[in-house]
Amino acid sequence: MNKIVFTTKRGFYTVVTLFLMLALSSQAQDDFVKKSFATAAPLYENLLKTTEGNFKDYPHALYPDGRLKYLQIDEWTGGFWPGALWYMYEFTKDDKWRKHAEAWTNSLETNQYNTQHHDIGFMMYCSYGNAIRFNPNPKYQEILVQSAKSLCKRYSPVVGSIQSWNKRKSKGNINTWEYPVIMDNMMNLELLFYAAKVTGDTIYKHIAIKHAEQTMKNHIRADYSSYHVVNYDPQTGKVLHQQTLQGFSDNSTWARGQAWGIHGFTTTYRETKDERFLKTAIGLADFFIKHPNLPKDKIPYWDFNVGQPGYKPDWNFNPQQYQPTPRDASAAAITSSALLELSTYVKGAKAKLYRNTAIQMLKSLSTDAYLNTDQANPYFLLKHSTGNLPSNNEVNVPLIYADYYFLEALLRYQKLTAK
Repeated sequence: MNKIVFTTKRGFYTVVTLFLMLALSSQAQDDFVKKSFATAAPLYENLLKTTEGNFKDYPHALYPDGRLKYLQIDEWTGGFWPGALWYMYEFTKDDKWRKHAEAWTNSLETNQYNTQHHDIGFMMYCSYGNAIRFNPNPKYQEILVQSAKSLCKRYSPVVGSIQSWNKRKSKGNINTWEYPVIMDNMMNLELLFYAAKVTGDTIYKHIAIKHAEQTMKNHIRADYSSYHVVNYDPQTGKVLHQQTLQGFSDNSTWARGQAWGIHGFTTTYRETKDERFLKTAIGLADFFIKHPNLPKDKIPYWDFNVGQPGYKPDWNFNPQQYQPTPRDASAAAITSSALLELSTYVKGAKAKLYRNTAIQMLKSLSTDAYLNTDQANPYFLLKHSTGNLPSNNEVNVPLIYADYYFLEALLRYQKLTAK
């Protein structure tokens, strides 16, 4: 063993001071993680009491009057609440969180057969995918594989993509979306990669890769900004429209859509090691974090191009109705989580940039401006997210998926710093 010998008091005190500074720095970094989970605990205890015995309605957000907004089992956010409870258990190791996480996860069992939309990945992998990490129950694996089978039923080899929504009118009823695919759908591919690994059946991975390739080709612009919705002709696979539903305009960049892309392509690279997907994740990330309209605290406006010249909405937008421009904490939470993983796939200055930006985002979200330390509402951890502003729906409210990805990012940060 090598020994370090200090020959002077000055040298001794200098090194001791250095060690103390490093220790205090590490402690300061961990403080925002501990603070956030400590803030979550009483809020989630309130939410558990409010939802006790009710495994049919899944907490989603708040109505403008402060009432708790629920969605049902077949809606897209059902898996985030049990997922958040699993993250609480992962951080605290307290069995009370595990008990509730298992109960809420098990309540979603029948959803494995849901083929009505693409969000089964969100619903089942955020719940059962977390559950199986702590309880390798064969039944959980069966449920996840069946969920992947259900998702694959929405895949068209002609289009080369998984259909997100059923046929519907576009925003403003300008046209009909025959086969709409949205950027959010990238988040569901992780379920397919999981199914491929545990079954050995390559069809799941094949579909996931084909979908990612089409998204890369048709959702992403030359500058790595992104379209929210691409509408295909189901008979030919031809792109009919590139539009938005929740963004400002068809040619703008909806912040959460960009976040879904960063996270989804980072996951796809992890599962495939295909450099094309890494390049795409990097491009999407660089657009997000280097955009001149990204605020100093790194929490984006709900769309990067709100009110800017050259971006005209196809809906009745009244800028005076939304002042100041609403932020989207959920987009920051998703992006911070993605950047932490992405930082491990790149080197040098790029890795440092992604890691430091993610930490900036997490520290901002951990301040009283965004963290619900004053219990402005009794249930959710993060404030100031935006769901669907063009529909005037869920503007500047807490959202369960913002909490979920924030906790995911905090745990990823903790694991990275532990290494």
